[in-house]
Amino acid sequence: MSLNTTAVRIKVTLKDVKPEVMRCLVVPLTLRLDRLHLTLQAAFGWTNSHLFEFLAGDGRWGIPDPDGDFGPQPIDARKTRLSNIVQETGAKTIHYLYDFGDSWDHVIKLEKWFDNTTTEGLPFLLEAAGRCPPEDVGGAPGYAEYLDAISDATHPEHEHMRLWGPEQFDPNVVDLKALEAAVNALSDIWKPRRHTTRSK
Repeated sequence: MSLNTTAVRIKVTLKDVKPEVMRCLVVPLTLRLDRLHLTLQAAFGWTNSHLFEFLAGDGRWGIPDPDGDFGPQPIDARKTRLSNIVQETGAKTIHYLYDFGDSWDHVIKLEKWFDNTTTEGLPFLLEAAGRCPPEDVGGAPGYAEYLDAISDATHPEHEHMRLWGPEQFDPNVVDLKALEAAVNALSDIWKPRRHTTRSK
């Protein structure tokens, strides 16, 4: 990574989940980690209902607990950029943990660096495979059980799980347009504001 590097292509895969759930994005290297969290939420289709952490090397980044009741606190994700993690740890792979109960582990591979490129219109979703699991399904093991139950009419939990989860859930079908729109909405919100001078 050179000093001129402005963006990076990342491939993000949900660990221990079949069929594969993967997203490929281009993000600014200067993206704050709390915004990277929101980008991943939008790209995967999560509902941003739980806590999160980024892990690289020996570092942990998240939202510190204001009461500090839960042991060592993570570094504040609102004050750290993706470039800080890369420079401090040299990591080519970062883990993004979402929902400490279900423990969804997203493996982020930093695939390609872009120098002197505009960051306007970023983050940008390039590719998506596999539908995001439903929230609160019980992590990777619970998701596997859920898929077994909804795909087998003779399964004892079939009717319960079918009614509990999203209607007609197909793990292979991705609503790419909806995910793209959610990610694009973030790039519009975070677009640098141009200062205009009013004429008197």
